[in-house]
Amino acid sequence: MRTDGHANGLLEGPLTAAARAGDTLRVKQLLEERRHQPYQGSDDETAAFTAAVQSFHTDIADMLLRLGADPRRVAPDELLSLREAVDSGSPALVEALTASDIRDRYPTSELEEVRDLARTWHEAGTEAELRRRTGSPDAIAHTRVQDDEYYTVGELTLGTMTVRDGHGAILTNLEEMLAIRTPCEELITRALERDAKHTAWAQAAIILSHRREQESWAAAETLRTATDLSRRLFGAKLMRLFELFADSHEEEYCVLAVAALTHWSAEETDPTVLAEVLLGLSSYQGPRAEAALLAHLGHQDPGVRQAVAAGLGTSSDSGHVSGEAREALLTLMDDPDTDVRIAACCSAADIADGDPALTHAMAALLDHPDRRVQLVAVYGLARHDDERCVQAAQRLSPPRPGFHEEESPCLEAAWRYAWRHEQETHP
Repeated sequence: MRTDGHANGLLEGPLTAAARAGDTLRVKQLLEERRHQPYQGSDDETAAFTAAVQSFHTDIADMLLRLGADPRRVAPDELLSLREAVDSGSPALVEALTASDIRDRYPTSELEEVRDLARTWHEAGTEAELRRRTGSPDAIAHTRVQDDEYYTVGELTLGTMTVRDGHGAILTNLEEMLAIRTPCEELITRALERDAKHTAWAQAAIILSHRREQESWAAAETLRTATDLSRRLFGAKLMRLFELFADSHEEEYCVLAVAALTHWSAEETDPTVLAEVLLGLSSYQGPRAEAALLAHLGHQDPGVRQAVAAGLGTSSDSGHVSGEAREALLTLMDDPDTDVRIAACCSAADIADGDPALTHAMAALLDHPDRRVQLVAVYGLARHDDERCVQAAQRLSPPRPGFHEEESPCLEAAWRYAWRHEQETHP
């Protein structure tokens, strides 16, 4: 829980200042500029990480950790205490302070203490505990904030105090660190207290799917037949992760997941759940999965069509898709929804066999008004060794400031094609 910010440094560099201000786009731009400068170690990233933690900009701290910040270079007294982090209710903040490089800073007794603190918050409820600590009867302001790169949490403010509602996810995380095996149903309950975009869902689903055991699988199957929409949605996510995290398509729980998801796709009526079910088939190539996807080609919900498009490509160990799947991708590349077109173009790119129908459809997308569509069309044409990717990449280059990570892979695919072509023409 926080009541005010930390003082700004007197001589902060631009990256640290942007991180302290919570300017995510500026942080990305500055990190991109550093790509073209001589390597100077991770000092700037580490200082920016420290500022982001001190200022509770947890999504920026999470990004900086991923891109080079070294928490070992930060003295413990420069960061929040683990108790403060747990009180804050931010799962990302707790994870930043317990990153593998510095986890040994905390003795087991301290981890157990903050685990009990997280349980207190979770069992009392965020609002109730916030009121108890402030003693205020005033209205609580609720907002939704990005907590890490992928997930959001609720943020509550009462008077001068602000706290996030991620204590259930924090509790789950700390139990894992302490090698405590939380019962399956308890993890599911914690997840379902929040919505699908909350960190609590991801924490519970990832842990359960990694257990690779009958208890977790039985829970997923039970959730599949629930009348409650949220329980079915969590079950679909759990089954999808069972398939995604499999070591091979022959693994027991991968086989079970594909069979269950295939049958489920024919029965599910809610489009949100159905989309999650179909996404569970997107990395498994085979006639059953393909037929299940094609059955929903004309679904009225764009999220379902996007899931179909994402699943109709080909995996790296198989160079073949059916004629029906190719025709479906041509249809989906002309879909009125932009995200459906992008997913279809990515899947068409993965086929990478120079099919004239597919390359013609991708080339037609080079004039689409959305830059994202143009970029993925460039990528697809490059994968199919189609020279039209080069001129289009020149037109779109360079990546927009702050979007290097998203856009560079598409443009670089075109440059790799051009280099290969040059080597073949002038060996």
